[in-house]
Amino acid sequence: MRGWRFLLALFFCTTLALHAAKNEDQPMAAEVPQLSKEIEIQNAKNELSKIQKELSKGNSIWLKSYNSYMAYQEARKSLREINYRIEQLQNRSTTVERKLEIEALQAKQKVLTEQIDLLKAQGASPFVSLLKPDEAGTLPTITNPFEIVTGLSYVKRINNQYRDYILREEELQELIKLLERQVVLYKEIARLDEKADYEVELEATLLQVEKFKLALETLVSTADVYEKRIESTEAKINKEIKDQIYKLLNITMIIGFLFVIAFLFKRVIKRYITDNERFYTANKIVTFVNVTLIILILMFSYIDNVGYLATVLGFASAGLAIAMRDWFMSLLGWLVIVVGGSIHVGDRVRFVKDGMIYLGDVLDVSMQRITLMEDVTYTTLQTNRRAGRIIFVPNNYIFTSMIANYTHGSLKTVWDGIDITITFDSDHKKATHIVKEICRKYSKGYTDITRKQINKLRDRYSLKNSNVEPRVFTFIEPNGMKISAWYLTNAYATLTLRSTISGDIVDAFNAEHDITIAYPTQMIYTGAIPPKQMPTGEENA
Repeated sequence: MRGWRFLLALFFCTTLALHAAKNEDQPMAAEVPQLSKEIEIQNAKNELSKIQKELSKGNSIWLKSYNSYMAYQEARKSLREINYRIEQLQNRSTTVERKLEIEALQAKQKVLTEQIDLLKAQGASPFVSLLKPDEAGTLPTITNPFEIVTGLSYVKRINNQYRDYILREEELQELIKLLERQVVLYKEIARLDEKADYEVELEATLLQVEKFKLALETLVSTADVYEKRIESTEAKINKEIKDQIYKLLNITMIIGFLFVIAFLFKRVIKRYITDNERFYTANKIVTFVNVTLIILILMFSYIDNVGYLATVLGFASAGLAIAMRDWFMSLLGWLVIVVGGSIHVGDRVRFVKDGMIYLGDVLDVSMQRITLMEDVTYTTLQTNRRAGRIIFVPNNYIFTSMIANYTHGSLKTVWDGIDITITFDSDHKKATHIVKEICRKYSKGYTDITRKQINKLRDRYSLKNSNVEPRVFTFIEPNGMKISAWYLTNAYATLTLRSTISGDIVDAFNAEHDITIAYPTQMIYTGAIPPKQMPTGEENA
């Protein structure tokens, strides 16, 4: 009996334990769906928070424009309410409290009015400025080669603007996707959590999505029209560029042909005209005709109204000449120097201004001035008594001051002279011969160089006297016979050669017994010899 009782008790306890375990498992199974639902709600809220954070950064120009639009609408609504409230208060009896309230409302009215004026551009539509393509400026008309760069820049600018417009479209599409996802999350949270209240946010987001989709439709249609207009503009500009290039090639060929004709004419003239003066004149005529034809071709090719241009340039030149006379004249002087080729860097030049003489080598020719390095020369020795200065000469001085170029063109030599006086009783013919031989000895190399250079200059200038040998002249002076010797020397070393030749002449004269160098002297007569019996010229011996 005890065994059966033990087994029965064991069975009863086991049954109770199993029943209790079954009752415990049922609540756990019921808690599983509830936990999954909370996880979904939390995930949705986290995603919604990320979207709201992305939208709140303020990087989107579309959101900024939309917020300005909503602020404008809200300001108008608030202003209407305030106006209505002020009107009600003014119709009632005035008390101190109502008066203070009216003043406060009027202050708010003023602030809202200023805010509405600032946001007035957003009143009609929130995206007026964004939907309208940027202005690329006036369409250029290419009428000369210099405007080709302008045309290419215009094409590049409108293409960049179109790319920016397409980027706006892509940005708007991404924004709509975010807002639509935000709407889905609002609805999902509201479905999962009955306590969640996103009705206001959902309505505002749906309004945003509607406005943005309408803007996107307008943007897409405008982009299509904008693209076709860009294609048409680009085709027009490319055609004008091709026409100008073709025109430029034709003009270049014509000018090249004129240069060839002018070159052939000059060759024929040089061959058949032997007279230097006639050759010089004919060469100048050919050059003048050639340049004139080229100028006329360029003028009639690229200027539609030559008379109008001449009138405008006349008035403009007069105004500039009055307002900026010195600067304009210096610029014009630079143009004359560059085109005329009268002065080059490295030339030795001599300027005279206000009685002062400036002689030196040209270091630079800028648009406003000529820069000189003053060298030791006979001028600095006798006149200035100083050298080594940097001289700045305004370019307009070429119109008002005397300028001498010692090394113009290929001619790098100049004539220099030495004067020496001998007594009347000296053998002046012998002295003249000695001086000429000394000058010939030291200037022979420069004489040969000058002869070759002058032959080259005959193509540009009318050179009649081509004698390059040393020249010696004799003149009667009060104190004797003056011998003036002229010889060719390097333009950059006149003082050195003058010093050498002067020393040799003195040595040669001193070696001759019948040649005496004259110099001012004074003699006293004691009465032993009457003055009329004095030998001629001895008073200067």
